Amino acid sequence: MKRFKKHRDFGLFDGDIRIEKLINLGCHLNKLSNYIDFESYRPLLTNAFLAFEKGVGGRLPYDYVVMFKILVLQKYFNLSDDQVEFQINDRISFMRFLGFSFADDIPDSKTV
Repeated sequence: MKRFKKHRDFGLFDGDIRIEKLINLGCHLNKLSNYIDFESYRPLLTNAFLAFEKGVGGRLPYDYVVMFKILVLQKYFNLSDDQVEFQINDRISFMRFLGFSFADDIPDSKTV
């Protein structure tokens, strides 16, 4: 009979400890964020996608910089729209790179 490591209850700082471990292991998305200032692209993206008033209602658009970063992830990891949606929901490193938490609304594959 195999013995497995005992599961312990989740602690208050387990998420922070896991993220710190990812950084220490050399998370390349963390390095990418450190080398590229994605916020510097905001004026260019905002001017490229001027929003026109279409009337009352509708969903607010996602942040342009976040959508740009999703496109970077797609190219970097060679992911389809469906796969990038799955990976953003699945990987802590992707969510952290994009600035999402577990409570945030993540763009679906059709939005990407």
